[in-house]
Parts: sequence; C-alpha cells; structure tokens
Amino acid sequence: MHEPIKFGLIGAAGYIAPRHMKAIKDTGNVLIAALDKFDSVGIIDSYFPNASFFLEAERFDRHLDKLRRQPDKKIDYVSICSPNYLHDAHIRLALRNDAYAICEKPLVLNPWNIDSLEEIEKETGKKIYNILQLRLHPSLIALKQQIDADKSGKIYDINLSYITSRGSWYYYSWKGDGAKSGGIATNIGVHFFDMLTWIFGNVKENIVHTYENERAAGFLQLEKARIRWFLSIDYNDIPEDIKAKGQRTFRSITVENKEIEFSEGFTDLHTQSYQKILAGEGFGLAEAENSIHIVHDIRHKEAIGKIGDYHPFLKSSKI
Repeated sequence: MHEPIKFGLIGAAGYIAPRHMKAIKDTGNVLIAALDKFDSVGIIDSYFPNASFFLEAERFDRHLDKLRRQPDKKIDYVSICSPNYLHDAHIRLALRNDAYAICEKPLVLNPWNIDSLEEIEKETGKKIYNILQLRLHPSLIALKQQIDADKSGKIYDINLSYITSRGSWYYYSWKGDGAKSGGIATNIGVHFFDMLTWIFGNVKENIVHTYENERAAGFLQLEKARIRWFLSIDYNDIPEDIKAKGQRTFRSITVENKEIEFSEGFTDLHTQSYQKILAGEGFGLAEAENSIHIVHDIRHKEAIGKIGDYHPFLKSSKI
C-alpha cells in the first residue's frame, strides 16, 4: 500500500471539481487543501471532509508554502478547475510550491503562454498536465486506430455539431465574458478540436464563417480531414426532433456521414486521466498546443459569412 499522494485543488465550487475529487479518491490519494472564492463547496465532505479550505488565493498559497517546508506534509500535485483566464496564474502557483499541476482545458488562452510555462517547467523540474479525456474514450481510440491504419491518403469529410443550451446565468458568469473564457469556441469546443487534430493531423486551413457570443461555425482543413463545425449555447439551434424528445443538448460527429457514437463511456475518464498522470503518462504542454492555437485563431479571425464549405446548420440559420 503506497503512501497517499497529497493534492491541493483550486476551483472547488466549480462544475468539474467533483470529477477531480472523485479521481483523487479513486486513485487512493488525499486532498489536503482546496481553494475557491465561493463557499458553496459542501461537496468536499463527500470525498475529503478533513481538507483545509481557503477563500483567498494568497492564504492558500501561504498554506502550500508552509507545507512545502515540511517534507512529510508537502503537496505533490495541485488540480486546477478555476475559470479559464486564471489557469496560467494557478499553474504558476502550483509549480512555485514545488508541485505538479493538473489543469482542466483550455490549459491557457494564448499560445505564447505555453512557451513561458515551458520555461517554468525547466526552472522547477515539475510537469504541467492537461486533462484531455476524450483521448481516452474507447470509441475515439478505435477511430484513431482506424485512421492511422488507412494508408490510402484519403481526406475524410467530417461534421462536428455541438449545441448545449445555457440559461441567462451563463452571460452573467465568467463563461459569458470572452476575455475570461476565451469565447464559445474555447469554452465548449476546445476538447473537440484537440480530439480531431489528435486523430486527423495538424491544421492546414482555419476558416471562420460566424462568431458570436451564442454560436460559432467554421471550416478546418486538417492533414486527413475536412471539418465543418458548429458550436452553440442557444436552445433555438437544437434540431426539432431533438427538442421533441425534451432534450436540451445535441452532440454529433459524423465521419463520411457515419455517426461516431461516443455518448457513453464518459463516467470514469477523469479517473483514468489521473491514473495515467500518476504513472508518468499524462498529456503535457506539447499535447495541449494544437487546440490552443486553433481556438485562439478562431476568436481573432474575421468571420466571412455563408461562403464556401459551411456547416449545414447555417443554411437554416438567420446568420
């Protein structure tokens, strides 16, 4: 029985934090200290009722620093589930305290931030890991194996559609602020872009057809794929047959008009991510880079409208 690895967690009140708490527990480890400026964090009691809790980053940082000076109490990893624009700062906080960082996507908002984080990795000798759980999904691993085995030079036609309805709260939260979230393509699309470049290769062309607070759509030419993509948080964009079932989310990826079924099998992907990280096999800065470049370019490109090869959902759209 190994000595439990000690974790800190930043962003304990967020939507994704319980998956990290579960992963820490499921891997036989312990959460020592958690941070969030909101105090609705009773979920901690379900996993680690003895964890220290802090409302201010300064006091959390001080606590980690004090523990660092006691070898038997030092925090080994800091899990980061904070708003996107704070990831960079919180990764630095972790490494300054001689801990590895495990960060939710997007790792950072701007590609050049990755370069400076590489420097800090070298300075501290600690690695930064990114949670890219779609790379661990069995259906998507099988798809990658199929594409890798195809030596014909075929360029695949792909449609990515993801609509996840959000209420008015979204616009009042950091997620509705493009400067903090990186906008819709970053906030709800970055893991799809990571998965697609992982399977189909690097970007050759990136065209944006529309880019708004509620929705964005465009075209990506990859080494092995032509991808028409559509992302939205507007319930009105959901197909009528899906609405009729009472559903508020629609997710679809088709390859050559064939649906890739990956709606099942998500429950333990964070735990699997932690298992790989703790075994030294996690995804680092290099793996995060492609998707960070894509979403950065999408939000800075000029949208060209309904020109060229655009997503079918735009045909019926008022855009």
